Amino acid sequence: MLDWFAVDLEGEHSAMDGQILQEHSEYVVYAIHRILDQYKESRDARAKEGASVSGSLPKSVILVGHSMGGFVARAAVVHPHLRKFSVETILTLSTPHQYPPVALQPSLGHYYTHVNQAWRKGYEVETSQAGLYMSDPPLSHVVIVSISGGYNDYQVRSKLESLDGIVPPTHGFMMSSTGMKNVWLSMEHQVILWCNQLVVQVSHTLLSLIDTKTSQPFSDAHQRLGIFTKMLHSGIPQNFFAPRPLQQPKKSDHFPIQKGKVIHAPHVPAISGCPSNSQWSEDGLERDLYIQTSTVTVLAMDGRRRWLDIQKLGPGGKKHFVFVTNLSPCSGVRLHLWRERGTSASATNKGVVEVTTKMVHIPSGPAPRQIEPGSQTEQAPPSAVFWLGPEDMYGFRFITISVAPQPTVSGRPPPAASMGVGQFFNPKDGEQVFSPYKLIHSLFTDKDDNLKEDHPLTLNLTFSVSLGLLPVSLSLITTGCGIKKSEFPIEDTEDVETSRLCRRRCFPPVALAWDATSGLHVFPNLYSETIVVDSSPALWTSSHASDKTTVLLLVDPHCSYRTTAGVPLTAAAGRFLLLYFSQISGLCFAVAFFALMRQAYAWELDRPIPSVLSAVESNLRMPSPFFFLATFPILFAVLFCSLSSKSLPPIISFSIVSILCYIFANGVIVVLILLSQLLFYMAGTSHVFIKKRLQVCEGSFCFSFFQWFINMSSNFASIKVIRILRVNHLIITSLVAIALVCLVHPTLGLFVLLLSHALHCHGALCSHVQTSEFYESGNNGDSDTSNLSPINETCTGSPESTRSYGETQLEIFHHHHGLLVLHLLAALMFVPSLVAWLQRTGIGQRFPWFWDSALCIGVILHGLCDSKPEFNFYLFPIPRIPLLEIRLSFAYLIAGYFSSISALALAPYRVFYAMSVIGIASFTFRVIQTRYRKNGETYYRSRKHSHRH
Repeated sequence: MLDWFAVDLEGEHSAMDGQILQEHSEYVVYAIHRILDQYKESRDARAKEGASVSGSLPKSVILVGHSMGGFVARAAVVHPHLRKFSVETILTLSTPHQYPPVALQPSLGHYYTHVNQAWRKGYEVETSQAGLYMSDPPLSHVVIVSISGGYNDYQVRSKLESLDGIVPPTHGFMMSSTGMKNVWLSMEHQVILWCNQLVVQVSHTLLSLIDTKTSQPFSDAHQRLGIFTKMLHSGIPQNFFAPRPLQQPKKSDHFPIQKGKVIHAPHVPAISGCPSNSQWSEDGLERDLYIQTSTVTVLAMDGRRRWLDIQKLGPGGKKHFVFVTNLSPCSGVRLHLWRERGTSASATNKGVVEVTTKMVHIPSGPAPRQIEPGSQTEQAPPSAVFWLGPEDMYGFRFITISVAPQPTVSGRPPPAASMGVGQFFNPKDGEQVFSPYKLIHSLFTDKDDNLKEDHPLTLNLTFSVSLGLLPVSLSLITTGCGIKKSEFPIEDTEDVETSRLCRRRCFPPVALAWDATSGLHVFPNLYSETIVVDSSPALWTSSHASDKTTVLLLVDPHCSYRTTAGVPLTAAAGRFLLLYFSQISGLCFAVAFFALMRQAYAWELDRPIPSVLSAVESNLRMPSPFFFLATFPILFAVLFCSLSSKSLPPIISFSIVSILCYIFANGVIVVLILLSQLLFYMAGTSHVFIKKRLQVCEGSFCFSFFQWFINMSSNFASIKVIRILRVNHLIITSLVAIALVCLVHPTLGLFVLLLSHALHCHGALCSHVQTSEFYESGNNGDSDTSNLSPINETCTGSPESTRSYGETQLEIFHHHHGLLVLHLLAALMFVPSLVAWLQRTGIGQRFPWFWDSALCIGVILHGLCDSKPEFNFYLFPIPRIPLLEIRLSFAYLIAGYFSSISALALAPYRVFYAMSVIGIASFTFRVIQTRYRKNGETYYRSRKHSHRH
């Protein structure tokens, strides 16, 4: 018996904010202590009243968490205030363990790193400084199992739910619901909570963890993990779906071998794993059938036993045997291995081994509807698969398939339908490899193929690109089934009668896909289906096995098919965005940094500052800029893995996908630039147009009122305080933004910074537009154009420069526009956290995390201290060492590379480190410049860049 408790976290978005996540873990620790204390208080109260008290008090609780609740459970286990041994078992459903689903906020990523590091350390043996053993690992008693929702869970992918590198295999594992016993389904993120098959199986598993003698969970961690494995795993091994290499005969698993000959055991009883209530007597079998072909078919439950000679039917490389059936193992069909044919029909003779328990259950899909009892109907889909390799059959001569008898229905015999198909085969006959070229080509043209009758029962398809990235739409159309005609014409394959007859004769195809990340995926009734697995290939942390997907097709050999395979373009694009969103997010910052690098480099060379769009375009030019910027982070990742103990990623796929993500990030930045530039040009043009219309309407009542309002505003602006604020607008902006970052929420401070950039862009662009129209109109008089700009931007330089005032204003717009794009991305990274913060409005807010505030202060300093392009970096002067210059373009280049590497490491939040470092350095050198200016010294080099009026 189990008592169930629920912790209500009120639906807060803990996946978006690290502070909320930490508060939830603290609350769960409190709830665990309160639950355990409640049992003690209740027991003491009953004892005080004189009631009988028996049994022991609960010492621990089992935590079951969904989504971020599972991570909260893990964080509670390593919380310093949690009582020891309070939690020994954790079960998580669709929980991201490796990284946050959207790793955008720095504090969220930092908290994840802290908790995972505590778990890794918790499984390390504690030793003294001399290396002597002191005690067991602190978490040696904790077992954790992670269940993923599979490919239909678009919010949390199986790669994030893995426990690899966090929990050793001896204390936990991750499995997908698609390969879970009695479930076999992929489900969405919320559906996993109420899916009946999964809820029932999980409930039975949790009840099995309780020791009936003590009414407490089993104390041994390995015993609890074994229960999870037995109750949840499907029992299908990974190598079941891979083509097994032909090996030399080796020692049998059933009989010992010494010096090349078999040593018979004194007594070898029949091994049967079938329950006693499913036993049926084989003495009632009508007569034996001796199969002379490599393919055997069970047409009905006829109560007969079929003999297959392994030596006779298995030559020519056909050393493997597979049997597919829709009969129930043990109660409907049983299989035995015989050393020699016995004289008795009983399967209990010496040298006979029952291998029925080696049959693997698979989901059979919906059963066909029978029109009337005993009538011929469609074949039921297979519900079990049996596979024997040469090492399993070594030392045996025969395989027997015994089918149970079945009474007649409605006075007539049961329908003559195929109940099972077995075959000796060579795995190489059914192998087919889909190369990357074939898969990419199938994006545009489907690949057709024909399977004639008497084809292998098992077709092993190897996809060189994971189906998690390129899902394959597979269609099998029946073209013949040996009824009436040996082969139907291709043009008649859509005939209803043909399809109806063949579905009575052939069992529905079944596809079993195996992925190294998410495990088993079963697709029953595969006439037309899109095969997709929940894999994450081509990542920095991916293994080489994750790049491939193995699909085992079980197809009736009596029938012929026309197969069509293709990759849907929309499905492939959707999977690409889903899998690599974190990479693209971080690479967007790298693209913005590289564009700022191009602008800063033009300023340093006394060239016109290009627009952000032109800078992005320049960085995409082949071959030098593009490959230099896109491939260096990839080379760094490979080199880092080579020098460290980490395994190398699949280099080719990793490089290709990373470059595609970089190209896609450039596209995102280009769209963002075009949209923002369009808004600024529309606002600037409207501003100039309205100003012109007001000049035309001079003397009217509306203009008089507007002029009065302008005069009042001017009088207000002439106040000393307001004038001081206008002169020192950068200081005021920084104070307001930093106050919001430290006291309210970082996003609000970043919004203030964006507003400052937007005002500078608008003012510079309005001046550029009005100046351009002024010169185009031919009015070259002595009009003063210096007052056209609402914001006074000045540039130091020489009057020898031939650039006009409008051109200079356009360059100022380009500079501020680049900063705006970069800091807009930074603000968007904190928007999910702002949504979670707004949800808690009125509940009681805490100050933002120090780490988030500190990084955002660095971003604000970067935006304000580098608001004018006339600034360069220099190192602090060292005595007797020439001054070494660090240009701003070089700093942006390093920041771009750091952002790219962070994106490849699935940690885009680390880009804030680069921005804050540049901001702090800018502020430091700005202070140094101010001090040197006061002393009359020159510590920086200005660019000769000005304008003429």
